[in-house]
Amino acid sequence: MFHRCEPLTGTVCEKLMLGLSTSKYGQAIRQFTEAYGLEKSAVSEHFIEASRAKLRDMMERRLDQTRLCALRIDATPFEGQQMVAALGVAQDQWKTILGIRQGATENATVVSELLSDLVSRGLDFTEPRLYVLDGGKALSAAVKKHAGESAPIQRCQVHKRRNVLNHLTDEHKPAVAKRLNAAYALEDYAAAKQALNILHRELMDLNPSAARSLGEGMEETLTVHRLHVSRCNSARPSTSTNVIESAFSIVGPVCKKAKRWHGGDQRERWVGSGLLVAAKQFRRVTGYQQIPALPRELEALAPPKHELAKRRKVS
Repeated sequence: MFHRCEPLTGTVCEKLMLGLSTSKYGQAIRQFTEAYGLEKSAVSEHFIEASRAKLRDMMERRLDQTRLCALRIDATPFEGQQMVAALGVAQDQWKTILGIRQGATENATVVSELLSDLVSRGLDFTEPRLYVLDGGKALSAAVKKHAGESAPIQRCQVHKRRNVLNHLTDEHKPAVAKRLNAAYALEDYAAAKQALNILHRELMDLNPSAARSLGEGMEETLTVHRLHVSRCNSARPSTSTNVIESAFSIVGPVCKKAKRWHGGDQRERWVGSGLLVAAKQFRRVTGYQQIPALPRELEALAPPKHELAKRRKVS
């Protein structure tokens, strides 16, 4: 029977990703496909086959000709595991899911394995690009291992706001949030840093924990400002990993149909399928025609390729 159902594999996967349970899908199409003998178990088998193939295509896609001005990496908890995703942003601002990794925690080993896989598929880490991270030390350590200590890292401003506000009472959150938004909205690096430093001093009196949270990695939240492209509208999204969080927000509803989670590649298949559904909704950033400013600034700051390659070989 299985070979006769082959043409339905893509359709089954697509319908399941749109939210139909396997049993409902079987009921909906059985009247038209009696010849195939589809039952819930058969549909499930087809989904496993199709989702595994889609995941394999994504994880094995060659990247030799891929030129990225930014690489965004974020991790999110999923059914008792951490799923780390890498998303590439091309110079024309088209976005692509490059790969995922599953681990018990967000640690440097898991992230480094993900980046090593990108290298094996042809992604050149000697090329200057912006690395946008959620702020975890594991992510930063893995990026520096592959791209060098001087790799320009932009800490996610959205995560920074969230972390600072989590230390505050509901009474103080609105005012501090407004101050943070205003500081990061400034185009000039020196002005933005001054505004954050003033807020940091004030938070030391109000809530030292919130102040320490703001101070930790604050300089890296202003990397795009230092690159002199903050006034370019197309560079604004480069200050956060929101696009990955948005993709994962689609993964949740897609995966709610799975009631029992097992070992093997089940989590990777479901998360990968959900991210591919989200990727179909990706759009280029408004104002992408002006993005050449970012690669030019990155090129000016980057060390010579032979030096970077030598440091990577030594490490």
